[in-house]
Amino acid sequence: MTHKLIRTPRARLAGVAGAAAAGSLLLSSCGLGTSAGISPSGELGPKLASVKKLDGAEIAVGSKQFTEQQILGKIAVILLQSAGGNVKDFTTIPGSAAAREAQIQGQTTFSWEYTGTAWITYMGHTKPIPDPRKQFDAVKAEDAKNGLTWLQYAPMNNTYGFAAKEATAKKFNVKSLSDLKKVPKAQRTLCVDTEFANRDDGLEPMLKAYGIPLGSEIPRNQIKKLESGAIYAATNNGLCNFGEVFTTDGRIKVLKLQVLADDKKFFPLYNVAPVFSTETLEKNPQLSDLFGPVSKKLTNETMIELNAKVDVDGENPSDVAFHWLKREGFIK
Repeated sequence: MTHKLIRTPRARLAGVAGAAAAGSLLLSSCGLGTSAGISPSGELGPKLASVKKLDGAEIAVGSKQFTEQQILGKIAVILLQSAGGNVKDFTTIPGSAAAREAQIQGQTTFSWEYTGTAWITYMGHTKPIPDPRKQFDAVKAEDAKNGLTWLQYAPMNNTYGFAAKEATAKKFNVKSLSDLKKVPKAQRTLCVDTEFANRDDGLEPMLKAYGIPLGSEIPRNQIKKLESGAIYAATNNGLCNFGEVFTTDGRIKVLKLQVLADDKKFFPLYNVAPVFSTETLEKNPQLSDLFGPVSKKLTNETMIELNAKVDVDGENPSDVAFHWLKREGFIK
């Protein structure tokens, strides 16, 4: 497919515009502030019992400030502490640009990063690679020049998608975006945010790619433009049958929405992966064994559950991370 979709989800890329210069100045003049609060830790659990201890290895963990990144950052902090590392917690850095700059400068030596964010935003490519392994390999190879090493990516892919209420999806027998062709024309109602609706690489190219072009197959008055946060409720309460979502948002589970498969691979891939400074990884090669099993468990379903615990239930990201690691047998 030759489309060019280069917009990164706002939550994942919050603060990039204008943050690069400001972030660089802040990092160089004042340094990073440590994350508030104390993260719990334990010992490595049965699934990681064979991993060699870190014996006080110093590792500085960074993360961005939105919910998913806070949880992932705390997972890393707790895991590394439990493995015997001396961890500095710099989670909740405001903005992707500042978080990236911190790792490039060496103020943080670990982060969880998304393949699509690195490829499109940090590395400046305009054409995403639709195969997750090839996209990961390309990012890993290019970032090696920056002294960063990407470990195995997780199954979770926090990208764009469209979702429907489970009852709606069942009623129209839709499981993928291609299935929208099955839906009666009058029922093809969509809720999207204003930016996505107006971009020349957003809504209209997507609908064209799926053979239901706007205007002829979907009347323009059946497109509702809302703030991104309001779309979930609007889809749930029937204002529209299909709503634009981020695929690991906790509200998907709470509202019992069904995400339609992007079977033509229109949207860029945003698989998350552990990223270490190459120097840190060379000194502590067991970090690969430590994070490999954890990454494999981070699916979309898992992140939807964990994000909901924070955003819906009001739990603390550190507690959510700790209980998940313990439940999965990674710590005890």
